[in-house]
Amino acid sequence: MIVVDDVRKQFGSLQALGGVSFTAADGQITALLGPNGAGKTTLLRLLVGLLKRDQGSISIGGIDPAIDPMTVRKDIGFLTDQFGLYERLSTREYLAYFGELNGMSTPLVQRRIDEVADLLAMQDILERRAKGFSQGQRIKVALARTLLHKPRHLLLDEPSRGLDVMSTRALRTALTALRQDGCCVIMATHVMQEVTHLCDDVIVIAKGHTVAQGSPEELCRRTGIANLEDAFVSLVGEEGIAA
Repeated sequence: MIVVDDVRKQFGSLQALGGVSFTAADGQITALLGPNGAGKTTLLRLLVGLLKRDQGSISIGGIDPAIDPMTVRKDIGFLTDQFGLYERLSTREYLAYFGELNGMSTPLVQRRIDEVADLLAMQDILERRAKGFSQGQRIKVALARTLLHKPRHLLLDEPSRGLDVMSTRALRTALTALRQDGCCVIMATHVMQEVTHLCDDVIVIAKGHTVAQGSPEELCRRTGIANLEDAFVSLVGEEGIAA
């Protein structure tokens, strides 16, 4: 479980987060929705301990990332918009390298590589070098790296960007399996269809503030609008902080 209470972060005169609070439960996929510049990426970096908050509290599995970031990171998979693939390595070699960095034994690494390859339907690129990979293939490899050490908490920054239809279906299947396994997943996304069909809970933020939290159905009922995209726009506007 991830619990965030009144978290604030400022960069000079820019207030990136002005008071964000929410709870993301285990065994659920929680969407993080917000306009560009709302503070989503800053929030994810605070959760993983890459940035230090100015105020508020964060608990990930009962641990504060500001106090014990290494313990938190051992139990987190973080997919960012920077993939960092090594183009001379094959997918298997790349994943094996990161498995070793995570302290996994060689037999365990190889077993997990095959498992995540099956989960993400990426057997066709497992022995290929990354040079020349499409955007979708690069995202698959980065996501496989994120899942390799079986983290209990997943932070995903727009994981479906650049994926084709079949790859998107594989991603949804993988996330559903992880939810059933009890993982706590937070997914920043702009794809409303993805939120509607995949996510159990939605956190809406704008200009660094929490606007609302609830299931897609609850947010629609709250606004009296049947379409989630229109409900999202209405919620952001209601707070008077729309971009």
